[in-house]
Amino acid sequence: MTPWLELCREAVEDLRRVLVELPTRVEREPVMGTGLGGDDTTAIDAAAERVLVERLERLHAEGIDFTLVSEELGERVFGEAGRWWVVLDPIDGSINAKRGIPFFSLSLAVAEGPRMGDVVFGFVYDFGSGEEWTAVRGGGAHLDGIRLGDERPKDPIEILSLEATRLPSVADTVPGLVGLAHRLRIMGSLALSLCHLAAGRVDGVCTLKTARAVDIAAAQLLIRECGAAIELVEGSTLAEAPLDVEGRSRVVAGASPAVCARLAAAVRS
Repeated sequence: MTPWLELCREAVEDLRRVLVELPTRVEREPVMGTGLGGDDTTAIDAAAERVLVERLERLHAEGIDFTLVSEELGERVFGEAGRWWVVLDPIDGSINAKRGIPFFSLSLAVAEGPRMGDVVFGFVYDFGSGEEWTAVRGGGAHLDGIRLGDERPKDPIEILSLEATRLPSVADTVPGLVGLAHRLRIMGSLALSLCHLAAGRVDGVCTLKTARAVDIAAAQLLIRECGAAIELVEGSTLAEAPLDVEGRSRVVAGASPAVCARLAAAVRS
């Protein structure tokens, strides 16, 4: 996995330069179009994806073929579709990024096939704290090189993180969560909230609108490598979910499958 980790760290520096070039919301938030995932593509989204695709093109020039699945451009094959899938969200938490709120991340996952269960490497970088989250399938999850797993999420839930939280969905969902959790956090980056669950900083995560593979592919590996649980609310099991930009489902995560089941029931109600 070393070449992928090196690439991710180089990508972090690429994005740092983008943030310097687009320093305020005036430069970051103009809408440039609509991504294949269906959301508005802002200037910061477009610039971030452009530099990371250029970084990946260099990888292909070195002889590595892969299929890229990315937030804005959708799917692109570099060389011959074969062993590797790279699942990229250049900026997870782009509303925070464009407004200057220091809670957004780069999320990149590498898989040996087209399903979530095929992910073998996950990388999430927090541009606010500077924390580097990594996971290797069968090799554990780490925060800045220190293995995670000793501090586990609590059951029952003390702190629950909600993501994808427009006000109407919060108003509709929160009554069903009363009694399941003591406190709420709404931070604005699903990838980072899932990482915080892996570290035992929060005890549950659920999304109030559907998420895509690019949002969760890297962080879900951290959670599973720590022995916690994550599942989809709609559709197939998480392991069978396709690595594309079409599939969508709400997501729940917690200390165990039983916690996930309770959260899923609450958000369905």
